[in-house]
Amino acid sequence: MEFLVDYIIPFVVVLTVLVFIHELGHYWVARYNGVKVEVFSIGFGPELFGWTDRAETRWKISLIPLGGYVRMYGDQDEASRPDTKALKKMSEELRSQSLHHKPVGQRIAVSAAGPFANFAFAIITMAVLFAVKGQPILPAKIGDLVPGKAAALAGLKVGDEIVKVNEQPIKDFTHLRDIVRKNAGHPLDIQVLRDQEELMIKIIPESVDETTGEKKPVGQLGIRPASPEFIRRGPVESLYQAVKVTIDISTDTLIGVGQMIIRTRSSDELGGILSIGDMAGQSAKSGLVGLLWFMALLSINLGLINLFPIPMLDGGHLLFYGIEAIRGKPVGEKAQEYAFRLGFLVVIGLMLMSTWNDLSRYKVFSWLTHWF
Repeated sequence: MEFLVDYIIPFVVVLTVLVFIHELGHYWVARYNGVKVEVFSIGFGPELFGWTDRAETRWKISLIPLGGYVRMYGDQDEASRPDTKALKKMSEELRSQSLHHKPVGQRIAVSAAGPFANFAFAIITMAVLFAVKGQPILPAKIGDLVPGKAAALAGLKVGDEIVKVNEQPIKDFTHLRDIVRKNAGHPLDIQVLRDQEELMIKIIPESVDETTGEKKPVGQLGIRPASPEFIRRGPVESLYQAVKVTIDISTDTLIGVGQMIIRTRSSDELGGILSIGDMAGQSAKSGLVGLLWFMALLSINLGLINLFPIPMLDGGHLLFYGIEAIRGKPVGEKAQEYAFRLGFLVVIGLMLMSTWNDLSRYKVFSWLTHWF
């Protein structure tokens, strides 16, 4: 019962809200462009309950709460593939209500609306948090030292604030970490503020091979940051910072994915349902602010992943529409069919990989062996 309350319920609530926002983006833009929406589903599989509105859209909650979909008039399935046989039999009036007979610009807008709804939710949520609670900043202050590591051996102490490295002013702990990582084995002149007194300490960051699989060793001092400081922003500054954080997170994610593709970074970092459930539970325990912050971060990742040019995802549709806009005619049916099959295999492969990582990370196999 405790596991249900602490992890399952927060996971379902978080995912349901973010999926609803994503699909609502598709729905609004589709309806705005005169597209008939047949089904708006939260979850997959058999319907648990639902209702039909005046526009003949079936709104429903389905059994498996691991996503959702909007099925539009003329769609063959939940992946929004065109039902070519049904479309050919439709009258011109009925075709005008189908997404697949709308101008390519409108179809692009409908496909892009879901991911951008997730980005908008994240930006608005973070902007409100930054204005009310404050933007969390990790100061370049030492909260803890790892015994026997470079910082402890050089004489740094808990509470020291690092203000400069090689005469370069340090903005926050993230800035400090980035500099240290790039200087494995190279001496650094670190200016420290301790009890209102400035000290200069020379440190050589330890060269380590991280478990991320990076081929190039990175620098490490062996320090942990102090508790975050919250800086309250005005309305305009909050919005600006929220957009900036969204762009920074998206950029870092894309860089990480690129490193995994070229195999300079391990795919072991990929997390699946168990990881999301664990983080949702931990965020819920930390309070409303922590939960909203986690939802904003997850919403950014959900929007970004859906823009990947993989058939079955929104990015795959955008890829086809982009090709159509350039060529002046749609991608052939056979090519689309093969692409969707390939996209399905890619999505399933990623799901299996992330699930395997979760099972290993949370030692599920050891637990099963212990009990059975």
